[in-house]
Amino acid sequence: MKKLLILAIAVFTVLSSHLYAQEEGKFRVGLDLGYTVPSSGGGGLLFYLEPKYNIKDNMNIGFRLGGAGMVRDLVYFNNVDEVSATLSFNATYMLTFDYYFKSEGSNFAPFVGAGIGWVGFASIAVDSTVDPDDYGTISANSSLAPAVRAGFEAGKFRLSLDYNIIPKSDLVNLQGNVIGESSNNYLGIALGFYVGGGKWRN
Repeated sequence: MKKLLILAIAVFTVLSSHLYAQEEGKFRVGLDLGYTVPSSGGGGLLFYLEPKYNIKDNMNIGFRLGGAGMVRDLVYFNNVDEVSATLSFNATYMLTFDYYFKSEGSNFAPFVGAGIGWVGFASIAVDSTVDPDDYGTISANSSLAPAVRAGFEAGKFRLSLDYNIIPKSDLVNLQGNVIGESSNNYLGIALGFYVGGGKWRN
């Protein structure tokens, strides 16, 4: 799996040498898919859809629509074929800004960025021994939340790390009872591409 990921990044980098990135006054739309690392351990998947406008050749503003699902504290009891875990979900609607550090004559551009927006989130403790008839109502939360990120673009391809700062929330069980508190911060590792944006200008 690790070798396949390295090969994919290498192919993207070679292909991107024939592509261009962005130009002031142009629109672009990006799609990122990736992996999440919750601050309390575990893992999950994420996706981002992000329309942007290039306010300068090396700056853009955007609106990120995204979501993430994570699993923590996963335990499988093979002797009784039962599972317990904590599941977390969130959806984000975020205004973003990215600043690029581009060298003349190159389409490789590191960047740093940040965003702030509205996030809806919930965490639930799952136990396979619970009868489905006993499932309760899951309480969802929402809040204003920031994120910071960094990475690089090569042609039309993008690799980024982002840290999402989301408030803690109640952890509920399948009966809908509050049984504790859940940390919702997570690191996202995403690989993606975008269309539009024009050419880099030197």
